[in-house]
Amino acid sequence: MKRMLAYETTAAGGGTAGDGEFKRARGAGGLLHNSRPTREGRKAAGPRRGRRPRSLAGLPVVVLTLLPAAALAAGTIADVVDGATDASVRSVLPDRLSRPVAIELALAANPTLAAMEARVNAARGRAWQAGRWSNPALTFAVEEWPVDEGGGFDDAKQTVGVQQQLPWPGKPGLDHRLGATAVRLRNTLRRLQEVELVRDVKVAFARTLAARESVAIGEQLVALAESSATTAGRRVGAGAAPLQEQLRTEVQLARVRADAAGLRRDLARAQHGLAALLGRPDLTGVELEGDLPAGGDDRLLQAAPAGWPDEHPSVVAAILALDRAELGYRRARLEPYPDITAGVAGGRLGETDRSIVEFSLSIPLPLIDSSRGRKDEAAANVGVAGAELRGVRVQLAREWAVARQRYRTAAEQAASYRDEILPKTDEALRLVQAGFDEGKFGFIDLLDTQRTTAQTRFAFQQVRLDLAIARAELEALLETSPDAPRPMTFPGQRPSRSPVP
Repeated sequence: MKRMLAYETTAAGGGTAGDGEFKRARGAGGLLHNSRPTREGRKAAGPRRGRRPRSLAGLPVVVLTLLPAAALAAGTIADVVDGATDASVRSVLPDRLSRPVAIELALAANPTLAAMEARVNAARGRAWQAGRWSNPALTFAVEEWPVDEGGGFDDAKQTVGVQQQLPWPGKPGLDHRLGATAVRLRNTLRRLQEVELVRDVKVAFARTLAARESVAIGEQLVALAESSATTAGRRVGAGAAPLQEQLRTEVQLARVRADAAGLRRDLARAQHGLAALLGRPDLTGVELEGDLPAGGDDRLLQAAPAGWPDEHPSVVAAILALDRAELGYRRARLEPYPDITAGVAGGRLGETDRSIVEFSLSIPLPLIDSSRGRKDEAAANVGVAGAELRGVRVQLAREWAVARQRYRTAAEQAASYRDEILPKTDEALRLVQAGFDEGKFGFIDLLDTQRTTAQTRFAFQQVRLDLAIARAELEALLETSPDAPRPMTFPGQRPSRSPVP
């Protein structure tokens, strides 16, 4: 509508020669007017001269008028969209970050997921275009033009017509179904990317929590080493212990401080990894809420739900890929059948000035190219898609078994550390520390106990991290896809995937 209004404004206000001639042509006759001179009028007027072609001088004015406005509108829209997206994503800057909020931020700002959404829109565009007929062609022909005895343009046969390519029956329908299947496949791949992103965010969140707890443990060990060094200094000063005992405590303090610096480095690396998944580098140093799980959930150790794994996005994507391959094979089998080009034209016969109508039909003959290679390729693609579907199911079953075993083992280990190992280790450290302060134990006993305590606490943190990672993997494996096909049974066939939509 804007383009039409701009053209009308230019034609009305510009007053160019081309615009005036366009208006005169509409009023005086020509291709845009139905009236034409009679045969008697032409004979009285004598031989006709060729018509002067219409001027297109107004077209550049129209184009130059439209281009700046279109460019400005496109730039304004792009700025508004980009600004709205950036504002909606950057407006949330929490002081503390919980796991649900982290997942929401990742789903809103992760660039990989945004790219997948764009691919879905691209597939929708291709699906809309698929199966549509090509535009008709306007034809203008001048035939049997006499070149001797002063013959001219008016003495030739002149026709104006339209040609349309008619696709073979079945081709547009299959093209449309191929496009629709591609959209569903892209949607499922986007859903799979969401599942994997949520799993990765959970794992990165757990790693950051584990790194934070490790830093806290390292600080506690530094405090213990400083207390031991202070006590050793007092004992050496009182003459109750040799100097090498103080040196040992100082060396141990330096080592513990170096280890604590390495733990802080690991925490910073985990925070950067989490921020990258969220697509929010500004959230690198934000404080996290929550803690690692201290025990397992028996519900995750139960058998897989009904319909698994055929409702998992990876299996659904493989099924849709097989559907697309089968549709492609059916489409390849129709490729040898030619598309027909039909045309109709009307005009006049030279000096006789008789009106004529012509019909044309063009059919390619598939004598040289029978599309055998395309059919063989499409058949091979069906075999590839079927094998990949079986492979995805086998891989999911293996990942399910491994994740369940990992989760069960981590849950048992976490319970053992929580209920038995950690309480005894902490009590042993308390007794040895108190005895060292009273001079009942030497530094070697204290050092061994501190080392055992540190190893136990770090091991417990690793077990809790393994438990959180295994839980995230199990939850990702139990996700379903909204495009999951419903299994159907056909006569004489086993239950399988859904029919092609």
